[in-house]
Order: sequence, then structure tokens, then C-alpha cells
Amino acid sequence: MPSFDTVSEANLAEVKNAVEQASKEIATRFDFKGSDARVELKERDLTAYADSEFQLAQVRDVLTGKLVKRSVDVRFLDMGKIEKTGGDRVKQVIKIKNGIESDDAKKIVRVVKDSKMKVQASIQGDAVRITGAKRDDLQAAMAMLRKEVPDLPLEFNNFRD
Repeated sequence: MPSFDTVSEANLAEVKNAVEQASKEIATRFDFKGSDARVELKERDLTAYADSEFQLAQVRDVLTGKLVKRSVDVRFLDMGKIEKTGGDRVKQVIKIKNGIESDDAKKIVRVVKDSKMKVQASIQGDAVRITGAKRDDLQAAMAMLRKEVPDLPLEFNNFRD
């Protein structure tokens, strides 16, 4: 029985490359000269540091620009609260989302069932498995999910025929 998994995972290698490129640009930009502006990556957390909130916004813009160029969807980023670290310096923790949360998984299952297509959806941990009798039905389900669930960065893998 043909099937595929619907997942939401960022490519961490591309995220790492984007952070390195952003760090190089921040180090060479004139408006960041003499400041403590930087971006650090630890596991699935990015931390942006700057001397002011305006500079922090500039650091985030550089980072998101590099992520977009590396084909990493910025919807994976969960912007945290801006925190003061001492003096005028600020930092912001940016979490990288991984997996589909249970509410979103239920929404995907409901969308598939409401579509009246000849496919079934089941929640498998942090992924949703879609099965169907024909390959064409699965491809139509992929197109429908891309259209109906625009707020999630969905990827389709583990396609079995």
C-alpha cells in the first residue's frame, strides 16, 4: 500500500551554514564595528546578541536573509522574548521547531478526512503518515496539504510505492 510521511523538520546542516554566513557578514559590516553583535547556535537554539534592540533587529534580518538563501523556511523559527543582559546589551533566543505538534497533526488529519479523498491519515509520533491505494491519490494529497495548511512548513518523505 503506497504511503508517505508528512513531517516538519529543518535541515540543521543548512541552518549551521546560514549561521556561519550571518556571523561572517555581521563581523564585516560597518554598522556592527566595535559592537558585540553575534549569532550562536547550540543544538536547536539560536541566540542573537546585540548592543541595542535596533541592532538585534538588524542581526535577525541578516540571519533570516541567510536562511532564506540556504532554502530553510523561516517558519521553523520561534522567536523568543528579548532579554536585557546588562547595560544596553540585549539577547534573543530563537528556537528551531522540530516535528509536528499534536494540535497541528490533528488539523492535518482533519483536513485529509474532510477532503473526501481516497487516502487515510494517521498520527505517528511527530509525523503524520498518509496511505492510499494509488500513487496519484497520494500526490493529490500532497498538493492539497500544501494548499490547505500554509502556516506549517511541511515536507513529505519516506514515500513508498
